[in-house]
Amino acid sequence: MGIVAIVGRPNVGKSTLFNRLIGERKAIVDEIAGVTRDRNYGKCEWCGREFSLIDTGGYTSNSDDTFETEIKKQVKLAIDEADVILFLTEVGTGITDYDQEVASLLRRVKKPVLLAVNKVDTGDKMYGIYEFHSLGLGEPVPVAAADGGGTGDLLDKICALLPEDKPQEEENTLPKITIVGRPNVGKSSMTNALLGEERNVVTPIAGTTRDSISTHYNKFGYEFELIDTAGLRKRTKVTEDLEFYSVMRAVRSIENSDVCILMIDATKGVESQDMAIFNLIQRNKKGCVFVVNKWDCVADKDSNTMKKYREDILARIAPFTDVPIIFTSVINKQRILDVLKAAFEVSQNFLQKIPTSRLNEEMLPEIENYPPPATKGKYIKIKFITQLPTRSPSFAFFCNLPQYVKDPYKRFLENRLREHFNFNGCPVQIYLRQK
Repeated sequence: MGIVAIVGRPNVGKSTLFNRLIGERKAIVDEIAGVTRDRNYGKCEWCGREFSLIDTGGYTSNSDDTFETEIKKQVKLAIDEADVILFLTEVGTGITDYDQEVASLLRRVKKPVLLAVNKVDTGDKMYGIYEFHSLGLGEPVPVAAADGGGTGDLLDKICALLPEDKPQEEENTLPKITIVGRPNVGKSSMTNALLGEERNVVTPIAGTTRDSISTHYNKFGYEFELIDTAGLRKRTKVTEDLEFYSVMRAVRSIENSDVCILMIDATKGVESQDMAIFNLIQRNKKGCVFVVNKWDCVADKDSNTMKKYREDILARIAPFTDVPIIFTSVINKQRILDVLKAAFEVSQNFLQKIPTSRLNEEMLPEIENYPPPATKGKYIKIKFITQLPTRSPSFAFFCNLPQYVKDPYKRFLENRLREHFNFNGCPVQIYLRQK
């Protein structure tokens, strides 16, 4: 499958065109320039051809802005990855110095480059596209990304430039692992460390990542989809519209994932917002791995510091305490592979299906040894257990009087299930049904 990268200066409508071509609102769009900071990936299909589309941050130069320097690096990485480069300009402003600079960069690239002129939404604007011939990148294609004008012709031209597709098997069964946490705890640094490349923009400023960035991970015998999200802060602290969309995107990523790596800042401890994110993971019935980052910054450590920290976390998250907790320093690459191993194991636990015969074989003797307490003189008999066909681990216990089984006994059943089967890091749902 071919890869197409959209490049250009800030605020010409790259993310609007990206959303239009992939047919969903995946990239954040706002009138503020410089919203997109990372490479954002999506799939586009046209006339039976499928290709990956990369949305990049706006290309600028000679800037002291930390983000703009990093964005420039991201654009160059996207150009390296792509088979076809789609250079987007804007008819209203004509050719700017930045456009000249991007064109100069692209003329040296030994890859097909397609020049598109955006915001050509009325007939009289068509005359404005002819000056773009002077960029020396061939015939400009007029488009109006906001309402879809000219995108059909653009897609025809893209498909003509793409390399021939190689037969490839579709893989929709890969586990989805999402990295979540408060702003500036090291989520993007963790993603970059796991991938071994500077995939996402990292700066010391909280809130650098705005989109949820998905990457196919296939290293060290592990294969899954890795998603980096924007930091989730308290609603009262979310000031810009833009950040509200970023937070919504991160919440949506939690909903669509199998396992969440919840990152905590070791120097600040478990705060109320960390607990709010954990509760969100629990409510969505997702697997969880706690990662305590910046462990190298904790002063006055002794042999018991880690144990006390672990006990404090488990006390805060009780009764769901069967969760892996890993202490890392992403900058020093300390215990990064432990995080990878734990997240992958939790994803396997999360997706495992236990045969009904084995469930009954292990659990019925436990129930016989410790039956549910009698209520109102009535005895409760559990006769049969089966796993429900849900994405997260859920079990139905069939009995004569399900309404009399209380929460403490449900917790007993869950603990016995965890003893016999490995559900480390996964929430387990128990349902009592009439037999």
